[in-house]
Amino acid sequence: PSTFAVSAATMKALSDAISNAEPIILEPVMSMEIVIPMEYLGDVINDINQRRATIKGIETRSGFQIIHALVPLSETFGYSTSLRSLTQGRGTFTMQFNSYEELPQELAEEHIKKIKGLV
Repeated sequence: PSTFAVSAATMKALSDAISNAEPIILEPVMSMEIVIPMEYLGDVINDINQRRATIKGIETRSGFQIIHALVPLSETFGYSTSLRSLTQGRGTFTMQFNSYEELPQELAEEHIKKIKGLV
């Protein structure tokens, strides 16, 4: 087979694959551990719920509440300032990468509109 034939077949296969694919947008999700005094639990839970968090559990240790949650990375920007404000500087958190998850449809559509606007 000629180089042209291989190239044409490759382009056709790629075009067919793209046409038939149902792509999804993935976003990084972080595992977060938030340590706060007990009296701030409600405010902190409300705040992380607004950040599309999934709470995996809450435990009490030495008079502190420890919230275990999964939070999309895009929702964690500015969280340190927010947590300090909510807890009068007494809350701390750590986070690490957990997984990639599908971006909710309405947010995916917003991203696609932005991308198409730039292209």
